Amino acid sequence: MAEPAYVIGAGRTDFKRNFRKEGKTLRHIIVESARAAVADAGIEPREIQSGVVGNFAGGLFTRQLHLGAFLTEVTGTGIPTLHTEAACASGSVAVLTAAQQIMAGLHDVVLVVGAEQQKTMPPAEGSDVLGAAADYHAEKPVYGDFMFPKLFASIAQTYLQRYRRSERDLAAVAEKNYRHAKLNPLAQMRDATFPPADDPCVAPPLTVSHCSQITDGGAALVLCSKRFLGSQPAIRLVGYGHTTDQLPLAGKDIPDFPVARRAVEQAYKMAGIGPRDVQGADVHDCFSISEIIATELLGFAGPGKGAALEFVNPGGGLIGDGHPVGATGVRQVVEAYAHLTGRAGERQIAGARRYLTFNIGGTYTTNVCMIWGND
Repeated sequence: MAEPAYVIGAGRTDFKRNFRKEGKTLRHIIVESARAAVADAGIEPREIQSGVVGNFAGGLFTRQLHLGAFLTEVTGTGIPTLHTEAACASGSVAVLTAAQQIMAGLHDVVLVVGAEQQKTMPPAEGSDVLGAAADYHAEKPVYGDFMFPKLFASIAQTYLQRYRRSERDLAAVAEKNYRHAKLNPLAQMRDATFPPADDPCVAPPLTVSHCSQITDGGAALVLCSKRFLGSQPAIRLVGYGHTTDQLPLAGKDIPDFPVARRAVEQAYKMAGIGPRDVQGADVHDCFSISEIIATELLGFAGPGKGAALEFVNPGGGLIGDGHPVGATGVRQVVEAYAHLTGRAGERQIAGARRYLTFNIGGTYTTNVCMIWGND
């Protein structure tokens, strides 16, 4: 990377909140998150030179788009802004867009916000909105309502059959992430028990507890160049990979997902490290099967050996912390920043020097892997 990119500030909302019940909108989520990150960075809002908002479906959930303009309520008018969309990887693509602006020497300070307000409609309608991350017009007639649980249930069935694994492996991931969420004061499921008293099957073999929940929330970062970097705590982007597969699940190699694996390989190669050099990781566990597959794609476990690893998703992941879709990729980096600067509280990974984030959009359609370091 020609010009290194650093994170010098991070902020987020409490993912247990329901912003509609508070009389607030997506605007409030974006602005609140942005202000928290700027304050954490200890800089003046006028020092920000560019802004990026990651969001998946604001136009469908809230009827609000043109989201970059909300950043001017923090920075003042005049800066360039844009909105990135890549389904559940919208936030990671926003982070990469900001980092690439710095790497290219275009800007020295960029504000990134990921945000989603999903608690605006009944679950069935919300599920239909989320279906837009799949090949909606081709897959909706096949899978029907609640498309994504059924799509990932299909992945889980293929995986369990190929490797002769059981539903206990899925439950182990959910249990671990619920347990980790109890150490995260901003996690959606921090007060939940596992297994829940009522845990119906959504799409065999996935039960409700194996699924991330509908979430409102935002997360934000301040990225800067080495020229701007001061004495505040900072982490550096040391490697990344970003790939895109075709949209329909039927056209993908299940459960190997070689296009997703390519993003991981790109990140390791750029960082000059391997899986054993990573002390912490946040991976995309929209469903418990996706964490199991991620641990294999990332080289933390061999084929058919994916498991609930303690250093993965220490804040609860999507299942425990929550999954406000457009915010998730940014929130993963907020978690990385907390661990690499020694500010993760009870969930702190001791001696963490390298932290990996892995975020997917759709059924492994968009794949973003980033590796962060504190040296």
